[in-house]
Amino acid sequence: MAITKADVHHIARLARIALSAREETALEQELSGILDFIAELNAVDTAAAEPLTGGTDLVNSWRDDAPPAEQAGDPAALIAAAPEHRDGYIAVRAVFDRA
Repeated sequence: MAITKADVHHIARLARIALSAREETALEQELSGILDFIAELNAVDTAAAEPLTGGTDLVNSWRDDAPPAEQAGDPAALIAAAPEHRDGYIAVRAVFDRA
């Protein structure tokens, strides 16, 4: 399928991008080549091909979202396990600058 310069110009206007005349010519050829390749793919007989449903036999492995047994139920142990803590709280870097 051939793409014309008018098609390229229309696509560029829809995408709100400015193209030089050189870029329009290059895109005209590239888009025509892409559509020709798609036409080749559409011509392939896939009637006997088995459908793919993911391509892998991997399954998710889940774990309980719980602290280690030695820290369960002891807030002081959790705070002590943090890399930084201050005045009984876990210290973290600020998310937003207040500047």
